Amino acid sequence: EEVQGEIHLGLELLRDAKRIGLRCHFIEARILFNNHSAETSIIKKTRYPHWSETLELELENRELTEGGSVTVEVWDWDMVGKNDFLGKVKRGKLGALRLKVRLVEDLILPSMYYQPLIDLLVESVISPAEVEDSSPLTMLEEVTTVESRQDVAMTLVKIYLGQGLVVPFLDYLSTREVNHTSDPNTLFRSNSLASKAMEQFMKAVGMLYLHEVLKPIINRIFEEKKYIELDPCKIDLNRTRRISFKGAVSEAELRESSVEMLQGYLSSIVESIVGSVAQCPPVMRVAFKQLHKRVEEQFPEPENEDVKYLAISGFFFLRFFAPAILTPKLFHLRDQHADTRTSRTLLLLAKAVQSVGNLGLQLGHGKELWMEPLHPIILCSVASVKDFLDKLIDIDQDSVSEVPQRAVFLPSVTVKEGYLQKHKAEGPQLLSRFAFKKRYFWLSSETLSYAKTLDPWQVRSSIPIQCVCVVERVDENAFQQQHVMQVVTQDNDGQMHTIYIQCKNVNELNQWLSAIRKASIYNERMLPSFHPGAYRSGKWTCCLQANRTSCSRTHSAVTLGDWSDPLDPDAETQTIYKQLLQGRDKLRKQYVEAETTTEEEKRLNSGLLPDGTDSSRQLLKHRQAAAARLLGVVLDLEQAHATFQQREREEASSLILTP
Repeated sequence: EEVQGEIHLGLELLRDAKRIGLRCHFIEARILFNNHSAETSIIKKTRYPHWSETLELELENRELTEGGSVTVEVWDWDMVGKNDFLGKVKRGKLGALRLKVRLVEDLILPSMYYQPLIDLLVESVISPAEVEDSSPLTMLEEVTTVESRQDVAMTLVKIYLGQGLVVPFLDYLSTREVNHTSDPNTLFRSNSLASKAMEQFMKAVGMLYLHEVLKPIINRIFEEKKYIELDPCKIDLNRTRRISFKGAVSEAELRESSVEMLQGYLSSIVESIVGSVAQCPPVMRVAFKQLHKRVEEQFPEPENEDVKYLAISGFFFLRFFAPAILTPKLFHLRDQHADTRTSRTLLLLAKAVQSVGNLGLQLGHGKELWMEPLHPIILCSVASVKDFLDKLIDIDQDSVSEVPQRAVFLPSVTVKEGYLQKHKAEGPQLLSRFAFKKRYFWLSSETLSYAKTLDPWQVRSSIPIQCVCVVERVDENAFQQQHVMQVVTQDNDGQMHTIYIQCKNVNELNQWLSAIRKASIYNERMLPSFHPGAYRSGKWTCCLQANRTSCSRTHSAVTLGDWSDPLDPDAETQTIYKQLLQGRDKLRKQYVEAETTTEEEKRLNSGLLPDGTDSSRQLLKHRQAAAARLLGVVLDLEQAHATFQQREREEASSLILTP
């Protein structure tokens, strides 16, 4: 019988003047280090032992310098016969991992204070400036650092999604980049704001579409765990199972089987993508249609016939599908990262998908000639990919409805789902460790529902998201359980109801906390405080009070950054304001304080500006006026922040002084 499980332990190296020791705290088996060993007590009559014991080993100095590994073994104790070995885990070098975490708390002003900045951003794409490079959007790009460009791009995408102007926004950036590109081979190859914005846009509106297209194939690859390798330098015959009854597998046989399996996977991926026109979000198709139009206008020559396809496939395949295949966990296609074997398979497939996105134009020109067996299937897919792209952009822009201002996804879309442990509390009482029951949960923007199984005919219990008023962690000592959260709801009669949910690990806990908080972020019933403990022996374990309504502040705004985040215009505009505030001095020096900047002279000399003093001065005046408007808005926001912060300090001091 195969036994699977987890060992949770903490290791600490102890040093003092008298001795050196290794302390091992078992949270949930025998520990060995070099010739030292220690054993925990035996936990009987359970398949889920929980030791909570600490073992210490005394070490010598030389043992630390010589190195060694810590081994933890788990054995099944038998009253008769030998104990059964269940498994072990090793850890190499002893050391410590320190994390530095910084929590940044932003003051979000009322919406009215951000409206002038929103108006400037909207004006940039609705009424583009007659003078090039003089819009607030282009000035924002100038002060955006390479490190922050992706965050700024995602924030802008959300702002324009909320305004229903995401397609004009992307079209504005794409048009500028296309017009400034003379070599079609370099189009959208840099990490410009236009490239990053399109990339983040696809994640924001197309992630569920990507899941529908790729998830079945990715799951099959993970389940089959085939050993696949094409590179002769990396082939390890010892890592593959026998595929022939004639004896050991040869390198040629391994390569042949690898090619066959990769061709099967790649065919499935390409077929799934080219057959997904109907599933692709309409707003995504319209954005690609505009991109296709701009590229075709800029490069109409017959020799550049493929450029309009490459512009779209470069985003669609190289920046969307290929990264998702390479790292499925980052795109929420899998809960865990792939093991070494599966990861190599995904890497080879991602390379092949990139070649498909390049329409096979670069095949044979690279260093990886061992990928050549996949070239025929890649070349055969080029025609179907072009046909797919033609169908993708064959859409009437007027028929596309506006994107909702407060949510990227439809209410019925399931944002998160999975098995969790649940207990519904009926009044203040002590929950036993075994009161939690396994249920399958679904979360959408409207409900948090659960049932015993995934069976579609199974009756589901539902919690309306609009009734949620607290989504918080529960202290571990409350139920002697880890990774527990609580969802408190309030019905129409004002009665409070609490459901306790236990997750498998801390990552899953954080993901569910974040997802439910985002879904309920606009609820008017959200409470400012709560009890992080449980009611036990007539009092709360957290504050040791009996009748206190709450004792800790809630954290409804503490969430993980994710593609499924609901739109929050105020928070998003605050992010843009902070970016402009950091680059304010640069804008002031470049446009306001100097009559002619070095950058302007460079552009004039390079022929980008009309040759002549009058025209260059007129151009500079336009830019100075636009910069002055933008800097004025930034100054107003800065003063508003100062006023609110002063008011908060005064209110806090008055509370302290009040007897």
